[in-house]
Amino acid sequence: MSYENEKALPPGSLHDSLPEDSIPKLDEDIERELEAEEDAHIGVKAVEAAEKVYGRHSKWFLFIGIALASYIYSLDGQTTYNYLAFATSAFDKHSLISTIQVAQSVIIACGKPVIAKFADVTSRATAYLIVLCFYVLGYIVIASANGVGALAAGIILYAVGLQLLTSVIIADITTLKWRGLVSGLTSAPFIINAFIGSNVATQVLEHAGWRWGYGMFAILVPASLAPLIVTLFWAEQKAKRLGLVNVPRVKPDVEAPVANPLLNRIWAFAQQLDVVGLALIGASVALILLPLTLAPEAKSQWHNPSMTAMITIGCVLIPFIGGWEFYYAKRPVIARRFLLNRTVIIAAWIGFFDFFSFYLTQTYLYSFILITKNWSLVNVTYFNQTQSVALTVFGILAGVLLRFVHRYKLVLIVGLAIRLFGVGLMIHSRGAKASDAEVVMTQIIQGFGGGFASVCSQVAAQAAVPHVDMAITTAMVLLWTEIGGAVGSAVAGAIWTTNMPHKLAEHLPNANQTTIDELFGSITDVLALPYNDPTREGVIDAYSDVMKLMLIAATVLAVVPLTLSFFVPNWYLGDKQNAVDAADLKGERAVPPFPSFRSQTQA
Repeated sequence: MSYENEKALPPGSLHDSLPEDSIPKLDEDIERELEAEEDAHIGVKAVEAAEKVYGRHSKWFLFIGIALASYIYSLDGQTTYNYLAFATSAFDKHSLISTIQVAQSVIIACGKPVIAKFADVTSRATAYLIVLCFYVLGYIVIASANGVGALAAGIILYAVGLQLLTSVIIADITTLKWRGLVSGLTSAPFIINAFIGSNVATQVLEHAGWRWGYGMFAILVPASLAPLIVTLFWAEQKAKRLGLVNVPRVKPDVEAPVANPLLNRIWAFAQQLDVVGLALIGASVALILLPLTLAPEAKSQWHNPSMTAMITIGCVLIPFIGGWEFYYAKRPVIARRFLLNRTVIIAAWIGFFDFFSFYLTQTYLYSFILITKNWSLVNVTYFNQTQSVALTVFGILAGVLLRFVHRYKLVLIVGLAIRLFGVGLMIHSRGAKASDAEVVMTQIIQGFGGGFASVCSQVAAQAAVPHVDMAITTAMVLLWTEIGGAVGSAVAGAIWTTNMPHKLAEHLPNANQTTIDELFGSITDVLALPYNDPTREGVIDAYSDVMKLMLIAATVLAVVPLTLSFFVPNWYLGDKQNAVDAADLKGERAVPPFPSFRSQTQA
């Protein structure tokens, strides 16, 4: 049984947040799961208690903190993305962009449930502080990297969890009818930074170099996140002093493997985070995907035994994941109740295929435009932000629609249909032979549809679960979405590394193998050629042919999330924290709770 129930309540009924969807009743197994994990929801209880101590001024400090965090996250995303092609080219490893992005996506995906569970079992503020430390460490590693391995390690470290925590905090402090709009507004800095970030990135690349472009965020990010972290800690501590946080008794259900009390606590904490399950998931996904990008450049390519071994081991791990999660994990990251929740499952698969399609088009798009269009570096950077700006503008518009319509399904369907149209249009309007307006318009159309879809799918998943499950549900949807992005990057890398050398040889018949290898390994070597140079024109034709292959695959894949959207339940977005119980943002209910939710009402 899932959280969804098709029976309707009349408008104006006791639970006015669900005039067409009943308050569901959980079966006994799911209820026992929630009761058994009561001690793992301390962070949720803390954030509900903190909601009671905010005054007008402290709430404004919280919003200002979120705004600063959103701004620096936006500036980061709209500048550092431009440096990756130059950073990898500095080590003559431009073709490894997709490999780095696959590894990054896998680690980020598996890191999100860890951060979500950490935020639930400790507090939102503590989780934010830990994530900040990873962020700063990652950028220090990148700025000082002396090889592509160190570069990849830093990129993997820095991005863990920031986007997730901002989404979780917004869901903590907003009701359903406002959540889409507030989520959209936190992306508003992308509009400003499309211009500021583009100029910053250009100036950095032309004068300071890509290392400074990464390194400056090791200073800017802590300064920008400090107000939010301080405000969260202040509210949590004040709520504890006032006795508003009812910390549940920790149940001694975990047998200690060793006699050492410290190691016992560490082991118990690791079980709460389901470290073993997450490690199995991450290892399986990485072992299956990485060979797709590594094999074309490996010795003997796919005949290399290590490639086959990696994929085989990755597939063998899949049944072990299921066995661990369903039979042995004390706090499974993939709990049974999530797999039975139709809204969450569909939202996760929509995210998976949407990102699969997106990264097929985007992994090498920046490099493609640099080579195929005779634009200045700043204009290429502006173009690189086009879809982000469109995503933001139409994400805010989607939030406005959800605020007044109180439903999301139609908006989601329309968004995914527009996104499909934009991806398909890129097959024709993709490069040198397309006008500048056509190339830009494809990104705006995709951003239009993607903005609608991203806001609706996130709100849908969060609406379908009680507050105690909200953070981990958000993480699970983002985990599967990021894995979709990893698959997209891996497939893009496989297409690129397999086909590009042959296409270069085809369009440059007079070039020797050394020249082809140099042009394949570094875009800076290509950019050094005049735009109308015959060699440059041959490279442009090769890039265009390979991009067309990726765009055809992306268009086919974009049909899948559109199809899935017709089957998503259409929860009512009202004045509650979620659509499945009667709790407000403080964890309080105006009436006695339904018996089936008694394990969730003791916040």
